[in-house]
Amino acid sequence: MAETLGLYAEARQIAADLGYLLREEPLGDLPGGPCLIGGRRHVILNLERPVAERLDLLLAALAPDPRFSAQPRSRLLDARLASLGGPR
Repeated sequence: MAETLGLYAEARQIAADLGYLLREEPLGDLPGGPCLIGGRRHVILNLERPVAERLDLLLAALAPDPRFSAQPRSRLLDARLASLGGPR
């Protein structure tokens, strides 16, 4: 669990560095995801979901951004991303 929390913190920092606004809210059955609000990139995450699920959703939202591949990342985060089928 501690490893997942560390990876989640790392992914959140990368998202912030890329200019994404992260919102964690209770969304019921909805997982959340990326969206544009007022022309700004947001990632909305369901606060009621486990951290591992929020991490995977955040990585899935960031991976398509071409700037993401240029961001420095830990090997553990790269491995997690690869397990999701994302770019390395």
